[in-house]
Amino acid sequence: MSMQPFTCETGIAAPFLAANVDTDVIMPKQFLKGIDRNGLERGLFFDLRFLPDGTPNPAFVLNQAPWSAASFLVVGPNFGCGSSREHAVWGLRQLGIRALIGTSFAGIFFDNCQRNGVLLIQLDDASHKELGQVVSEPDRARITIDLEGQRIVLDDGACIDFTLDDLRKQALLLGLDAIGSTLQRTEQIRQFETRHLAANPWLA
Repeated sequence: MSMQPFTCETGIAAPFLAANVDTDVIMPKQFLKGIDRNGLERGLFFDLRFLPDGTPNPAFVLNQAPWSAASFLVVGPNFGCGSSREHAVWGLRQLGIRALIGTSFAGIFFDNCQRNGVLLIQLDDASHKELGQVVSEPDRARITIDLEGQRIVLDDGACIDFTLDDLRKQALLLGLDAIGSTLQRTEQIRQFETRHLAANPWLA
């Protein structure tokens, strides 16, 4: 799955503020059986998005306007806990989710998002509460995430600043996965190899 650069994105943010949403809720186990990544968008939040008869659940936020067109999710604490299944992140991407905004994320899930081009933003409790309240109003759900400026711009022009590790930020801005980020340092790697072989000729 190719990485799409994330620079400055405007879209609908959906409030999904439940705590401890695990990867089995994000991508139930029955959707892990495929031999490729196709069709995972249907599995995303499957037991919440659909009723037992397979019809959309009108009570779930992603089935309601305007949040059905969400590009961002404002999520509760410890989002992505549970198993390490990368399918959860693939499903988010396939459904068009570009960023998750919360207070805390499970470690492995955090890394999986980074490797697949999904921006994770961690806010303090007060800023997170403010943002959750704003996007819960249908007329105020459209926000802009400016990664270069590290800020979230609300519908009224107010801004919420956030911090992000510089290496993660640059990889997202350039649309680079772990391999792409490594290849950015090809010349440094070659120089190291030359020095190392000169110091340890028996390796050759």
